[in-house]
Amino acid sequence: MAWLGTAELASAVSNAGGLGVIGCGNCDGHWLREQIEATRERTNNPFAVNIMLLSRHMEECVRVVLEERVSVVTTGAGNPGPFIPSFKEKGIMVVPVVASVALARRLEGQGVDAVIAEGMESGGHIGELTTMALVPQVVDAVSLPVVAAGGIADGRGLAAALALGAQGVQIGTRFICSEECVAHPHFKQKILEAKDRSTVVTGKSTGHPVRCLENKFSRELDAMEKRGAAVTEMEAFGTGRLRAGVIGGDVEDGSLMAGQIAGLVKEIKPVKDIIREIISQAEEVIARMQNMPRVLHV
Repeated sequence: MAWLGTAELASAVSNAGGLGVIGCGNCDGHWLREQIEATRERTNNPFAVNIMLLSRHMEECVRVVLEERVSVVTTGAGNPGPFIPSFKEKGIMVVPVVASVALARRLEGQGVDAVIAEGMESGGHIGELTTMALVPQVVDAVSLPVVAAGGIADGRGLAAALALGAQGVQIGTRFICSEECVAHPHFKQKILEAKDRSTVVTGKSTGHPVRCLENKFSRELDAMEKRGAAVTEMEAFGTGRLRAGVIGGDVEDGSLMAGQIAGLVKEIKPVKDIIREIISQAEEVIARMQNMPRVLHV
């Protein structure tokens, strides 16, 4: 949720009973500090900061989180191991995103408080395993709380994640189409128009593949990759495209990171209504399952 996980959205999620997350993306420490201050003005509830470990401003953002003593830090696109002792020293909960059992086990040994097992259905940087396959294996491998992510947009997804052993879910794409999200209206409209196969994965050869909505930019990047363009060339081609797409509204030449679940998003609503509906639907699904005959016919 880089550029989109701002104070407006993070505070709305926290005020509605979730844990709002400020998404650093590739932003600098000054921007992050402003967002933390703005979030605190809007909510008295805990919130988190997500730090993308591939960012050139990563160490700067780590320093700001430590100085501001944010309640929770989540991390993505890398191993936060070197920073865990500093976070723990300040009483900050550390919850990294993991795409494999091996990384989950390694980080458990380094003292993280929970892990987010994120499947490749998610938007943005992805791994190779699906949420359905990854989550139960991580649950079985660690003794930590596990949060499921990737391909979850409604109460059915929440109920499924709980059935897999997760103790919560992380949701991104659904909240792009919330009233509080600062995403450009053109980007929100593309989400609303999305179907089940509207997303593609780009940059596989770079080692850091990204899922986004298919558009002119994704097709051009795919063509570059197929002709064997250098990683540096592709990275240069993609510089600035995410902000141009999700904030600037350039839905053809910008990068529109979104998950496969985009096809389920059909309307723009306030965050509190989205969360209320997800919880209500999950409760209905769980109650219905409890009343189902406990007989498996083969």
